[in-house]
Amino acid sequence: MSPAINTLDIAIIVLFLGGTVGYGVWSRRYSKTTTAYFLAERTLPWYAVMFSVVATETSVLTFVSVPSLAYSGNWFFLQLAFGYILGRIAVSLLLLPLYYGTGVTSIYQYVGQRFGIPVQRVTSGIFLITRILADGVRFFATAGVVLVLLPLSQFEAVLLLGGVTLIYTMAGGIRTVVWMDTVQFILYLGCGIIALVFAHGIIDGGIGAGLRELSSAGKLEIMNFSLQGLFSAKTPYTFLAAVLGGAFLSFASHGTDYMMVQRILSTRSLRSARLALVGSGVFVLFQFGLFLLVGGLIWIVYGGQPLTMDRELPTFIADQLPTGLRGILFAGVLAAAMSTLSSSINSLASSTVNDWLKRTDDVRLSRLVSLGWGLVLMSVAMMFRSQDNPVVVLGLQIASFTYGGLLGLFLMGRAGVRFHPAALITGLVGAAAAVVGLKIQGVAWTWFILVATAVNIGLAYGVNAILALIQSDTGD
Repeated sequence: MSPAINTLDIAIIVLFLGGTVGYGVWSRRYSKTTTAYFLAERTLPWYAVMFSVVATETSVLTFVSVPSLAYSGNWFFLQLAFGYILGRIAVSLLLLPLYYGTGVTSIYQYVGQRFGIPVQRVTSGIFLITRILADGVRFFATAGVVLVLLPLSQFEAVLLLGGVTLIYTMAGGIRTVVWMDTVQFILYLGCGIIALVFAHGIIDGGIGAGLRELSSAGKLEIMNFSLQGLFSAKTPYTFLAAVLGGAFLSFASHGTDYMMVQRILSTRSLRSARLALVGSGVFVLFQFGLFLLVGGLIWIVYGGQPLTMDRELPTFIADQLPTGLRGILFAGVLAAAMSTLSSSINSLASSTVNDWLKRTDDVRLSRLVSLGWGLVLMSVAMMFRSQDNPVVVLGLQIASFTYGGLLGLFLMGRAGVRFHPAALITGLVGAAAAVVGLKIQGVAWTWFILVATAVNIGLAYGVNAILALIQSDTGD
């Protein structure tokens, strides 16, 4: 058995995993229709959905990678969270009324109503590919944490987490996902607070002395107003790039990524959806601040010595926490991972059933599709290997390749213009190509979504105008 964990810790973890599976199986009774399985009959309270959004959005990347950013650098990453709140406000004003007004199950059904089935399937396909890659990264990150604390291989770690998550997700659907997300969010946030308390006890002079040391070392900087970086497109965390990048990232992810929007649509009303969405942005800001502080204090505990990236907090848990409490924090890591994985499985299944199979009355098929996507995510997680960048940045970069195109498409849905499907698909392809070009040129990822959105809209309008002229000339 690993020296990092003993029998009591194992017992706590087994109890947590067993309770999670048990709740999922018990709640199966509430998911007898596809509407219940994918949207919980639109009856979930806004506060549970809010916690679920936060848990899904941040997950293990916050738990392990945000402390890593503070350990190796400063707090510039927090600027993104200010933009997140602005992006959520934009979604609540511009996009949520469209979804509630049409009563869709999958938001890509709205695209089909507005632009036609071919465009609906293209956007759904983009969502599926993005989720597979981005959540494969998240899953891989969690497996890496498990390897620090348990004597397992990457294959065994993925199999353990994936198997448990698949059981409760397939059984209970979105209702189980949201309520388990709520429990998991409280658990891993509590784990961050526990880590903070123990770091306080270890550091001579406590948190106050730690903050003074971090400040003198330049590791408490939050706002980056440096003129050199302000006009550099290759610096991701200048104030302008980070806030705009965070705003457009949140605008796109929480407005066009069905994994996020699905749980928002399960609330009782548009007002509840807005409360859940904007409130989640405030909680993310608090959460980022907490885990950045934890990462900074761990840097003091270890005297700034180099540690494996994204393993700083797990190493601290293994080295510094007592038996029993270590098991609780490890359960928090598992909770953070399973919250995102379960949400991804359910949303992938919902999009597949509603946008591709058109089988909206078959719960058994929905569960089988969930099983298939769960196996795919587990396979992708096994293919990733360690690399030099924090996984939180890698995950955001992957999403940034497609989010701009999707956001541009949904914004054009609000316009009264009649678009040719070829114009819209050209815009989506052009947006993705623009991001590839930006990446090759070394432009910071925080600019990807803004630029891609503009390129998509510009290309779609331009090609649409050209096609209209051609059709007009042919008609004459």
